[in-house]
Amino acid sequence: MVFNVLISSVGKRVKLVRFFQEELKKITAVSKVYTTEMNPRLSPAAVISDGCFKVPRVTSNEYIDNLLEICISNNIGIIIPTIDTELLILAENKGRFEKQGIYVMVSDLSFVQACRDKRNTGIFLSEHGIRVPALRDKYGDRFPMFAKPYDGSLSKDLYIIRDKEELTPEILNHPKLIFMEYIDKNVYKEFTVDMYYGKDSKVKSIVPRERIEIRAGEINKGYTRKNYLVQFLKERLGYLPGVIGCICIQLFYRDSDDDVVGIEINPRFGGGYPLSYYAGANFPEYMIREYVLGETLDYTDTWKNNTLMLRYDSEIIVHEE
Repeated sequence: MVFNVLISSVGKRVKLVRFFQEELKKITAVSKVYTTEMNPRLSPAAVISDGCFKVPRVTSNEYIDNLLEICISNNIGIIIPTIDTELLILAENKGRFEKQGIYVMVSDLSFVQACRDKRNTGIFLSEHGIRVPALRDKYGDRFPMFAKPYDGSLSKDLYIIRDKEELTPEILNHPKLIFMEYIDKNVYKEFTVDMYYGKDSKVKSIVPRERIEIRAGEINKGYTRKNYLVQFLKERLGYLPGVIGCICIQLFYRDSDDDVVGIEINPRFGGGYPLSYYAGANFPEYMIREYVLGETLDYTDTWKNNTLMLRYDSEIIVHEE
């Protein structure tokens, strides 16, 4: 059986490529993990993949046609998106790929739209019984407050405003900032929760990752925690129509009274997913079992509690002639 995987806009996700390579080898020696990038020579994950294809920017009118041609020509069965900017266009065109027998691991368009705009994310979380930070009037007098772009990522343009003097013209005139209640990290612990949804849109795995140290918006040091959040999220988000594959939810948790505050949802693999993988939550295996082997998955919580991840920088060396 030849059934290849493609990880798009792969960038630095070396571990994600290797995870899929390892899982595919368990069922067939000939399947490969391909990647796409705008500049394959300068992407470490592209270099270690089984082959990388150069593609235009995701905003290009040619992007989808180009990606579809690559998939058909290289017997791609599963596409794994990795960046926020490609989620909407892939969700919009998912049907074109499915007609060719290609599964795009992105949820339905309505869910992706709710996740991409944090104003809609707040509504979605509230409708599912998860508290979100209360909105604040930027000209009001309730401090501290927190501001972030409604479509932001990578922890860019985030502001903690402790008094009126910190409301600079740059902040007040920023067209995309939303202002909200500040959640004190001295009182609440910050979590990203990896969740895997099967073909039936039912959750199969829930892994809370406590964020001990953050770098460039991603967890740098953290623990898996098998705590109150698992049952809390299973009860509220156990079935989400149209949701498939990996999503990650960012939230704050106060264990003294089990108060949970939802922040945002990313409908893709998060940058800190390797911690969940090493704890035993093998999402690449789940995808292969469902979409390659045709198996039906049950909910599982066999991953290891209190697994610690300490990240460090490494290198990919290429000797060019």
